Amino acid sequence: MKLKNSLPPSKGYRGRFAPSPTGPLHAGSLVAALGSWLDARSNKGKWLLRIEDIDTPRCVAGADQEIMRQLQAYGLTWDEDVSWQSKHLERYQRALEHLNELNLVYPCTCSRQTILEALATQGISPGRNQEIVYPGTCRSPEMVATHKDISLIANTAWRLALPSNLVMEFDDLIMGHQSQNLNQEVGDFVLRRRDGLFTYQLAVVVDDEQQNVTHVVRGQDLLSNTARQIYLQKILGFKQPQYLHLPLVLDANGEKLSKQTLATAIPTEDPKAVLAQLRQAAIHLGLKDLPDGENISIAQWLQAATQAWKGSTIFS
Repeated sequence: MKLKNSLPPSKGYRGRFAPSPTGPLHAGSLVAALGSWLDARSNKGKWLLRIEDIDTPRCVAGADQEIMRQLQAYGLTWDEDVSWQSKHLERYQRALEHLNELNLVYPCTCSRQTILEALATQGISPGRNQEIVYPGTCRSPEMVATHKDISLIANTAWRLALPSNLVMEFDDLIMGHQSQNLNQEVGDFVLRRRDGLFTYQLAVVVDDEQQNVTHVVRGQDLLSNTARQIYLQKILGFKQPQYLHLPLVLDANGEKLSKQTLATAIPTEDPKAVLAQLRQAAIHLGLKDLPDGENISIAQWLQAATQAWKGSTIFS
């Protein structure tokens, strides 16, 4: 079974930046924010800010407000009210219930350890940072059937039952043509966790549809998630955005710069330091011949960067 992406949307550009409030923005997240903002502005579109705070154990109190303050200090203003995922749990529940009515989800009580043990019996040992492909331990024809009230089943995850040999294909504006066999590379994936929290995969798809997002600009670390999100869009009857995955900022060890690797927060107090950080992000995005920041405001620099965006070398 092979599914291809639909034609990209052409009118009414609506983009978004969707950070998780697990800490302040750093140089890597600034690249994602700047790239998505420039793409929206160069296309004369809307740029939305969504706080993805459904993974509550990882969220840091006040981080959402700090992220908003940082973005404003860098001139990266948003066009509509900020959305918090934690305020829209009913959206995700409705989507899960709809999939249940379609006989497309099933309960799973597997722990990470039991999954790894099941894979080990098959001679499979996932490496560090490697996707753990679910072996289908809890799946059976009887389990993949409509459950009357899935909200009443405690300590149970809910997985999406994939059809066999599901290959998803799509085109990324930077990375080009992409193809992923979801059965071999992902397996039936979780939509709601055992602790009752909805997963990123379901929430991001529902929110992009709800906010009418037409273009998703984000880091290449999320590229591997795109195929499963497009499949969710298809079975839920949602529109598919156009995708653009930006090059990652790496640390001295070649690892993705992140809060987990203790990346430092971007400066906000000194306008010169802000401009210097913006220039570094722009260089990473392949923007050339931009003002050096002397005798120029942040707003003027961003205007020049917007003009230069479509000629960026990341598109070549």
